[in-house]
Amino acid sequence: LDNRCRCRYVSTSVSITRFVYSRRVGAISPVTRRTVKLTDKLACQAAPRCARSLYVQVLERRSGFSWPLVDGRSDAAPLAAPRGLRLGSAHPDVRQQVHRLQSYYGGRVVGQSWTVQGTKVVKPIPVSNPVQPGPKPSDQPSPVPSVTDWQSVVESRLELLSNVCKNSSFANTTHAAISKFVLDRIFVCDKHKILFCQTPKVGNTQWKKVLIVLNGAFPTVEEIPENLVHDHEKNGLPRLSSLAPQEITHRLNTYFKFFIVRDPFERLISAFKDKFVKNPRFEPWYKHDIAPAIIRKYRKIHRDGELAASGLHFEDFVRYLGDAEGRQRMDRQFGEHVIHWVTYAELCAPCEIHYSAVGHHETLEQDAAHILKATGIDHAVSYPAIPPGITRYNRTKVEQYFAGISRRDIRRLYARYQGDFQLFGYPIPDFLLD
Repeated sequence: LDNRCRCRYVSTSVSITRFVYSRRVGAISPVTRRTVKLTDKLACQAAPRCARSLYVQVLERRSGFSWPLVDGRSDAAPLAAPRGLRLGSAHPDVRQQVHRLQSYYGGRVVGQSWTVQGTKVVKPIPVSNPVQPGPKPSDQPSPVPSVTDWQSVVESRLELLSNVCKNSSFANTTHAAISKFVLDRIFVCDKHKILFCQTPKVGNTQWKKVLIVLNGAFPTVEEIPENLVHDHEKNGLPRLSSLAPQEITHRLNTYFKFFIVRDPFERLISAFKDKFVKNPRFEPWYKHDIAPAIIRKYRKIHRDGELAASGLHFEDFVRYLGDAEGRQRMDRQFGEHVIHWVTYAELCAPCEIHYSAVGHHETLEQDAAHILKATGIDHAVSYPAIPPGITRYNRTKVEQYFAGISRRDIRRLYARYQGDFQLFGYPIPDFLLD
């Protein structure tokens, strides 16, 4: 696939599509007789009339090169051109994809082609996608999908969420009781019948600003002081936990409920940088209490002078998060401060609360616009401007932070956040786990 092609959709008709493994780019690519010009914002989605549709799905973040999957389902995914990574035919990522294609087309070897008779490239349906990279840096706003297209994306996200929640093998990582801890995370806007569950390090501050404006405290989000947003005694945002049980039940059953997620590991990096590296002056607890406690536990340093000089390393943070038994004891000591790195399941109980929508940080520009429209508040408030490229997934940054951390510690970390990856369709970070 060349750089112009982001996706293609194949349905029954007359034409030929071949899938060829290219040694030059280290990927299996479809080659067709017809060329279709597509944009970055398009993805593949099968029409209802196609019972056995064929689509190509590429998860670029998973391997760094074009990653095709063949299936007959009607879900959608982004397609990205390779980034120059050279992989031989013996590479496990390549072998896995060859085996998948072989199971569909019959036995072939790497270097040969598979020919499918009776297929034709047709115009794809533009959609957004949970694992699609965020908007490219640009001075121009990205096109916003239609309401119908966005609703289909929301439905597919909620369907995935429901299916994973039903999988008993993930019960320990995906299910969380609707406790006071969860109810404390959910903010209420009675005027517009909205419930928002805050997920720190995922654009949570901006959504709080939106709700503050809706409650009438400020006319626009730009006029809200930053230090007021997180002052829950002064920002005027009621929490669901402040209401009587019957009022809580009524709102959970009738209000529009949503929250936002992002790649779990990238969120942890953001939390580490914000709380232990930047260390805002109004939150000294993280540097002076939590960081020393983690260092004492996992680096065996106890002298105050050494603690102050060393500082918390990301490796220490990962070991703490992946240590199930030790972390639970420490979290009781840390209290509410853990909200910046606990799982989405622990924060918002998505398997117990039937949310109306789940937004993705990677597609926040589109999701924010549609959430405002779906709740009928797009005329009353605007979502704060999103700096170009800030929501885009950055695999290089993830690799840099995890460099030097043992596979054992990374696997333990993934075991804790596996539910978040599964619930919201984020690809398994094989480049860190293998």
